[in-house]
Amino acid sequence: MNVNNDFSTKVVIDTNWLRWVESPARGVERKFLDRVGNEVARASSLVRYAAKSSFAAHKHEGGEEILVLEGTFSDENGDYPAGTYLRNPPDSFHAPYSEDGCTIFVKLRQFRAGDSATIRINTTSASWYPGLVTGLMVMPLHEFEGVSTALVRWAPNTLFRTHVHPGGEEIFVLEGVFHDEAGSYPAGTWIRSPRYSQHEPFTRTEGATIYVKTGHLDDEL
Repeated sequence: MNVNNDFSTKVVIDTNWLRWVESPARGVERKFLDRVGNEVARASSLVRYAAKSSFAAHKHEGGEEILVLEGTFSDENGDYPAGTYLRNPPDSFHAPYSEDGCTIFVKLRQFRAGDSATIRINTTSASWYPGLVTGLMVMPLHEFEGVSTALVRWAPNTLFRTHVHPGGEEIFVLEGVFHDEAGSYPAGTWIRSPRYSQHEPFTRTEGATIYVKTGHLDDEL
């Protein structure tokens, strides 16, 4: 299965309008954002666990990245409430489940060679740092060989100058409304912009909080 697998084009999806698709595990549903492959795939998805649902134990040969959006996600290593950021490196193994239900943003098989760190960050209590312009606050989540992942909080009416992303950019809008010269993107919008894309992002009165990853689309050449 291939979904939005042309990484040279920009993709914008308001995930609020996507339908949930059943997975092989009962009670677990997915919304596909991009995907290259079938059940074992390089993929970006939203995944929803019903209460008491689980996935059988499995290995992530290419690694797994997760941001818990709602509820509590769990595996044999712990419980991860909304706001938890996780990285499970290549060849890691777990049996995930949710007692009360949860929704997570998941990226599979998108680790660079040598990126072997296991990461657990509670973003509800981790530190924010001033960004490059007034009105921006940044929470770094991970960086490895030119690939950077962070949460960015935009105060209302903040403007960032026009800039280029040589390695591409991926955004998931968590709160508020994010804007650039091409459009407005409410919470739940996923944006993937190709290598050497540029834009002039800003917020209006709502402000915004976004997940952002840059540099990783070099790997899709």
